[in-house]
Amino acid sequence: MATSEFVPQPARYAIFVDAGYLYAASGALLLGCGSRREYRVAAEKLIKALTDRADDQLVGELLRLYWFDAAPKRQPTVDQRVIANLPLVKLRLGNLNAQGQQKGVDAQLRADLEALARHRAITDAVLLAGDEDMLPAVEAAQRYGVRVHLWGVEPTHGSNQAEWLVWESDTVEVLPADFLRPYFTKAKALPVPAVPVVDATPAPGKPAVPSPSQVFAGRVPSVRPAPGAPTGEPSAPPAPAGRANHAAPAPTPATVAAALNAAAASLSEGKLGPDRAHMLEIGEHVAQKWIFERGRDNIRDLLPGPILPPVIDKELLIEAEKELGGSLRPYQEARTWLRDGFWERVYREFGIGIGTSD
Repeated sequence: MATSEFVPQPARYAIFVDAGYLYAASGALLLGCGSRREYRVAAEKLIKALTDRADDQLVGELLRLYWFDAAPKRQPTVDQRVIANLPLVKLRLGNLNAQGQQKGVDAQLRADLEALARHRAITDAVLLAGDEDMLPAVEAAQRYGVRVHLWGVEPTHGSNQAEWLVWESDTVEVLPADFLRPYFTKAKALPVPAVPVVDATPAPGKPAVPSPSQVFAGRVPSVRPAPGAPTGEPSAPPAPAGRANHAAPAPTPATVAAALNAAAASLSEGKLGPDRAHMLEIGEHVAQKWIFERGRDNIRDLLPGPILPPVIDKELLIEAEKELGGSLRPYQEARTWLRDGFWERVYREFGIGIGTSD
C-alpha cells in the first residue's frame, strides 16, 4: 500500500528561533545592552547549545533549526553568512529598515511553522520567541496535531513574552542566564593612552599650566600670573624708545592645550593598546569576513604567508579599526597580533599549519 504524504512520520521536531528577540532579551539580561553593536555573539556555539538542549528534552530527531533575523535590504551580514552555512540550519531574513525595525520576519516564521505542521513534517515545534504575532501560527500548528514548546529568555523583570502566547503553548521553558552567558560578550573599546599628570601649580612669576586631565576634559583654566605679579602688563621691562620689545608672549590656553595634545600623541607611541586575545579574535573575524566576501580562491592567493601585501595589510588595519572604533596605528604589537589572528583563521580554512607574522 502506498504511503500517503499525510501519514504522520516518526517523532520529529524543528526549532524556530526569533533571533531579534533572543539577542535583545539576552543582551539586556546579561550585559545591560540595548543594541547589538554593544556586544558580540558566538552564534555557532549558541545554536549548538540550543539543539543539544532540545535533543535532551524531546523525543525524535531534529528536522532542522530555522533562524529568523533581519538585515538591511536583506543582504546577510558576515555572521549571518556563517549561520547559513551551518548544517541543518535554515537562515530566513527579513528587512531591517533605517529605524532599526525588522520587517517580514514574523510572517516568515508563521509561514514555515504552519507549512511544516500542515504537511505533517514534524510532531513537535520548539518556538524561541516572545511576540504575540506568533499566536496564530501556534494555534494553526496545534490544529494539525503539532505540540508547541515555547522557550523564552529569563526576563530582567516581569515577563518578556506575550501572555497569550504563553497560555496557548503546550509547554513553556525559560532559558536561564547561566545557559546563555557563555555566548554573549560585551564589545571592547580601544583604551585611551595613559598620559602622565603635569603639575599645574604655578611657579612664582609664571602662568598656571593646565594638567592633561583638565585639557582632555575641556576644562582649561585661564592663564593668570602668580600672586603678587602685576596684572595687565608684560613682566618684561619696557623696551627703550625706538626699539621693539621681542620678549616672548605669555602662553595662551589654546597653545597650552595644543602642546599637551601633541605630547599625549607622542607618549602613546609604543603602547600595546588592546590585549592580545582581543586582537587575535578581531583578526580571525576579519579573515572570516574576507573568506565569505572574496571567496576561497582569492584568499588562497595570499598563501603561504605570513606576510601580507601592503595594500591588503592596510585593508586589514582599516577593518580592525572599524571593529574597535579607534586607531591602531600607535600600537605596533597589537597590529602584529591582529595579523596573527588573521593568518590563524586562513590556515584553518585551508587545513595547513599555523604561523605568525614577523
